[in-house]
This record gives sequence, structure tokens and C-alpha cells, in this order.
Amino acid sequence: HEKGAETPEIHDIALSMEDAGHSVVAIGNDSHVCGLISVGDVVRVESAAAIRALKAAGIVEVTMLTGDNQGTAQAVAAAAGVDTFQAELLPEGKVNAVRALMATHRHVAMVGDGVNDAPAMAEASLGIAMGAIGTDVAIETADIALMSDDLSRIAWLIGHSRRTLFVIQQNIAFALGLKLIFIALAMAGVATLWMAIAADMGASLLVIFNGLRLLRD
Repeated sequence: HEKGAETPEIHDIALSMEDAGHSVVAIGNDSHVCGLISVGDVVRVESAAAIRALKAAGIVEVTMLTGDNQGTAQAVAAAAGVDTFQAELLPEGKVNAVRALMATHRHVAMVGDGVNDAPAMAEASLGIAMGAIGTDVAIETADIALMSDDLSRIAWLIGHSRRTLFVIQQNIAFALGLKLIFIALAMAGVATLWMAIAADMGASLLVIFNGLRLLRD
């Protein structure tokens, strides 16, 4: 056969490997293909549960963006339970995919760990880097860096952020409400200096103790 060209048999084997969800590396010399190495991505056992937790937290759509081939991406997406996926993407392709998602959903979070993910993370509303295995570029680009690579922490992060915002709103209401009560007492002519001190310290203590509740999460 033509020098350096693959045979139909080798081509068919490579396609069957890709269809099985594997990435294929060809080994050869100037005259022929000597062999094929099939590399399969192992989906973490907690991935499907992490995706379900994200959906339970109110995430509308979970999309996988990868540079792997179509067959590998399809197999991983099915195992993980994501809504959609896009395969064979260069870094620019991931950026364009994030832009398209933002045009549809407005707010998009990008989770990544590599150099190829950094541009898309910068384009997203929120960039989340997997800190333990993430590259320096990805971590520096991200808004949030997880200190572990446990995907379930992303759903926890969403819930904890919402609880933190709720506590902040409570603290503002507590502080302003106590101040308004003291102003009303002062206008009625029944407020004293000790009451003013108690109102000020009381507001501070209420805010502190209410905020400490977040340590239980």
C-alpha cells in the first residue's frame, strides 16, 4: 500500500475503538502503522451522583465540553448523566460554547482543571478550578478554586453560598430593626445611654452569633 498510509483494516479497528469510547494512539514508521493503543477514560464513581446533586440544587443544564473524540465523549456523557456534550473542541471552541450557553442562560459556571479550560473559565460568569489537580493557569484564572477534586463539593458550594446570602440578609434586618426600635424609643423620650449601649452591642452580638451558624455546614 502507499507509503505511510493506513490500511482499511487499521482504519476500521481505530473507528471501532473510538465508537467504544476510547481515544486511539497510532504507532508506526515511515512505511506502515505498527499498532494502535486504546486509552479509555474512567468515569469517577461519584460523577453521576454529583450531577444529580447539581440538578437538585437548581442547575438548569449541565454540559460537558471536551477535546476528546465524539465516541469517547458520548460514552462519558452517558455514564455521568450530563444533559448535553460537545466533543473535539479546541480552547477557542470551548470559549464559543460558553458564549452560546450564556446567550441562552445568562449565568454560566465553567468547571475545569487544565490550560485548555482557562479561556472558557475566564469567559464564563463563574470559573471553578479543581485545585488539587488543576494547572496554575486554571487556578489563577478561576474565581473559585476547590481544595479537593470532589465534584460533589460544587453542589455543596452552591447551597452554602445561598445560606450565606440568607444569613447576611438576616443580619442586616436584625441590625436595622434594632436600631429602628431604639430610634422610636428615643423619640418617645424613654431612651437612656445604657439602652443605646445595649442596642449597639446587642446588634453586634446578634450578627456574630447568627453568622456562626454557618460553621455547622
